[in-house]
Amino acid sequence: MIRYELQGKRALVTGGASGIGLATVRMLVEAGAKVALNHLPGDARAEAVLAELRAAGHDVVAAPGNVGDAEEGPRMVTDAIAALGGLDYLVNNAGTPGTSSLIPPTALERLTEELWQTVLQVNLLGVFRCAKAAAPALAASGGAVVNVASIAGIDSPGSSMAYGATKAGVISLTKNLARALGPTARVNAVAPGAVDSPWMVEWTEERRAASAAKALLKRRCQPEDLAEVILFLLAGAGMVTGQTIVVDGGLTLEAR
Repeated sequence: MIRYELQGKRALVTGGASGIGLATVRMLVEAGAKVALNHLPGDARAEAVLAELRAAGHDVVAAPGNVGDAEEGPRMVTDAIAALGGLDYLVNNAGTPGTSSLIPPTALERLTEELWQTVLQVNLLGVFRCAKAAAPALAASGGAVVNVASIAGIDSPGSSMAYGATKAGVISLTKNLARALGPTARVNAVAPGAVDSPWMVEWTEERRAASAAKALLKRRCQPEDLAEVILFLLAGAGMVTGQTIVVDGGLTLEAR
């Protein structure tokens, strides 16, 4: 894995208390960056993680706030930038399936207005709100944004039709945010496949094994696999913007 020297860099990671977000936070602080870890207010996992990282000597600040709230999300970004003293990197990782079980495309009756509103507010509007609030600071630093999309936004059914639509929206939004923030800041996305991380959707062991068997690399992604690509898009990749990198071990290639 490429090692980056990020002393003096300041980053905000949404949904940073677990999974891909936490793996990204760990890689950033280990490279020397100061990181604001966003989490839902009252999340006990965040308190434990922050204490652990601080005990290890890393420079992290708490950034509580729901990115799916039109007022709370942007306010969280503004507060985090103030605590960090500026912003070089934004990782829009926070997301939700809005359901604890898979909803097949044929089950239209389960796609309620409440489900649509939940996933739209967090997965799509939350990404836009955070990027918009961070744009001035990113322009000042010549920074970079990475949005976490999903193969569900490309050609996988995902947890539901609604979830897939929001992730397809993130891929489109990434291109237009790259147009909006260029030439001073870059915006890219990663599209994870099946990832072994805490998630609201319940997976049986059979489904986990099947997803690994279908992937060309014959394993499921780990959060660190995504974090490694996210760091590359933040700290390297100086001429890459508006792109979405699929990180799925060849799962979608085999599915075709």
